[in-house]
Amino acid sequence: MKKRVFLGFLFGGLLFGSAMATDMTIYYSPSCPHCHHARDFISSELIYEYPDMNVTSVNVMDKSNLDDFRKTLEKCEYTSGGVPVIVVGEKCFQGYGDFMRDDFRRAVEIGMDEDSIKKSKEIRKILSGNGAAEYRKANATRQNAVVERATKKAQKKSTDLTNIILYGVLGVLIIGLCAVLMGKKTK
Repeated sequence: MKKRVFLGFLFGGLLFGSAMATDMTIYYSPSCPHCHHARDFISSELIYEYPDMNVTSVNVMDKSNLDDFRKTLEKCEYTSGGVPVIVVGEKCFQGYGDFMRDDFRRAVEIGMDEDSIKKSKEIRKILSGNGAAEYRKANATRQNAVVERATKKAQKKSTDLTNIILYGVLGVLIIGLCAVLMGKKTK
């Protein structure tokens, strides 16, 4: 029985994973015009074309993100600290130009199944035609696919608050369990 459950999870994970688009991280500077163009392309086209893709934006001008940016530059084997740097799976891109759009798409599609790629191409046709505004409106929640990475300080506050809530709920449950167990009297 355990073997069947394990194989089911494994097989299901493989099927689910094959349809998923690769996530993307963009390292940018607020003062960089190429970064703005890249972010516009990602938020107005790519996130709609690939409904399973999520994007993390990282502001390199925030000092708490510099260590991560340096590690990414090293991983990508870039000697320049120029932005934008866009990481899609294991593929890295530095800079942005409209001529790179299909390169981004190919990188996102690595590991996707043919049906998902076909669906993305159909969405791209809609976005390039008269139905673009309606499609974006109907799928407005896709804007949530682009998330700004919080600074380390904000992440720590969020984690601290989560831990306080978690331990508070756990404490209440333990007290309740003790009350129930101690409240029972044997006859």
